[in-house]
Amino acid sequence: MRSLLMITFTLFFSQIVAFPAFSQALEESDPLQYADIVDLSSEAPIIVNVVIKDAIKIDPERAPNAPAGTQRFYIIASTSALIRGQGGVGETIRYVIDLPLDGRGRAPKIEKKPFIIFARRPSGGSIDDVQLVAKDAQIAWTPSREQRVRSVVRELVARDAPPAISKIASAFHVPGTILGEGETQIFLETDTGTPISITVLTRDGQRKFWAVSLGEIVDEAARAPVRNSLLWYRLACFLPRQLPAPALAGDTLANAQRARNDYQTVLDDLGSCPRSRQP
Repeated sequence: MRSLLMITFTLFFSQIVAFPAFSQALEESDPLQYADIVDLSSEAPIIVNVVIKDAIKIDPERAPNAPAGTQRFYIIASTSALIRGQGGVGETIRYVIDLPLDGRGRAPKIEKKPFIIFARRPSGGSIDDVQLVAKDAQIAWTPSREQRVRSVVRELVARDAPPAISKIASAFHVPGTILGEGETQIFLETDTGTPISITVLTRDGQRKFWAVSLGEIVDEAARAPVRNSLLWYRLACFLPRQLPAPALAGDTLANAQRARNDYQTVLDDLGSCPRSRQP
């Protein structure tokens, strides 16, 4: 058993991420935001509900790269539910984690407790071996957290899921026939090549209206995204805080300023992208 563990430890030491945090937030005051869950889920081809069967402490000399103030553990857990699983998972799952020590130098007790883990398969690992995708990719399980994670995963794997935004390609403003009216169009490039466009309409005496279209054609039935949806996340969490100058090349100074103002309206309506963790 000891020699088997040493071999497995060596495999995981080459794959370990820096500092998987320990979270046991109460369900009624969960600090995890929608963006936190999408950040973790979008990076994890394997998302599993687990119950910790055994947390084997690894001697510090065998974990020289463990962050200060942590204890490295080799985890053996049983899988209680599969939320997302490319390639499938076995009844038992194994991974390495660094847990923070308290003021007395003790790690939290996690045996027999349920968690949700966000993971990937390490190169050369067996079906039972996984690597956490982030330093805090083990979160305490609660019914509401599982429901939220499942909802996010459904959005991510949907055929019409909005892709990640890579940059703003171009933007321009067209004045209307009546003073004060006009239309701004902003075209976004994405990781998949699927275009996204934002249209902002200004009508005399009316509040500005803006909408998002997915695809080559501007959809007249499009609307602004609902907060805490995947499209909202793509925009609110990743759009730059101002239009880049190259995107406005060729427009007049007056029209470029109108486009900037309309873009600010979009940002204001989207609101901030709150997170409780670093993505």
